[in-house]
Amino acid sequence: MAPSTRAPRRARRAAAPLAALLLALPVTACSGSEEPGEDSADPAEVMAAAKTTFDETSGVRITLSTDDLSEGVDGLLRAEGVGTHDPAFDGSIVVRYAGIEPTVPVVAIDGTVYAQVPLTIGWSEVDPAEYGAPDPAGLMDADTGFSSLLVETEGLEQGEQVRGGTDNRDVLTTYTGTVAGDVVSGIIPSATGDFDATYTVSDDDELRSMELTGDFYGAGSMTYSITFADYGAEPSISAPE
Repeated sequence: MAPSTRAPRRARRAAAPLAALLLALPVTACSGSEEPGEDSADPAEVMAAAKTTFDETSGVRITLSTDDLSEGVDGLLRAEGVGTHDPAFDGSIVVRYAGIEPTVPVVAIDGTVYAQVPLTIGWSEVDPAEYGAPDPAGLMDADTGFSSLLVETEGLEQGEQVRGGTDNRDVLTTYTGTVAGDVVSGIIPSATGDFDATYTVSDDDELRSMELTGDFYGAGSMTYSITFADYGAEPSISAPE
């Protein structure tokens, strides 16, 4: 008679719960990749952590833009550059002023803003408020800049989690709420009324994007979209000669 290939009954009984346990394990344990889920944290704590990360980084690349500025209204259309907490900023802005929309190289250091103004030679000290724009270096200020909005946002709610970043390796969580105009005026000086805010924050507490919708220039509701990248940048920024 051929030997039996059946496992002993005791072994079969022990294997059954083990198999059930293995089947119950999340797929991520086998795949080694974390998928976005519905994990929730206190939104206020997330905002506070994101503010700390922003305030403590050596520098970050900022891009701000809008497609909503009404015809005939002067204001900021786009800004792009690297900011530090010196405070300093090196980049460019696009403003609509007196019917033109020039791209203006800008360097801002500790309260002084230098720009290569169109139709002039070299660098000039300017007051960005005259063009409906903020002091770019002030956008990094912990009390009045971008990060200040995070902890002043009311009615915070967590939204979806999505993939983002390089090769979609990061898990980004969306948060929404409302910010008062006197807080947003640190970003755009003429902002008034309440603003709808949407933020995305990475799983390592980096603010990656911000969207603000409201009345920035007394001409009705519009939206600014802001992105943040290259945390830890260490640019050398000095006043132009």
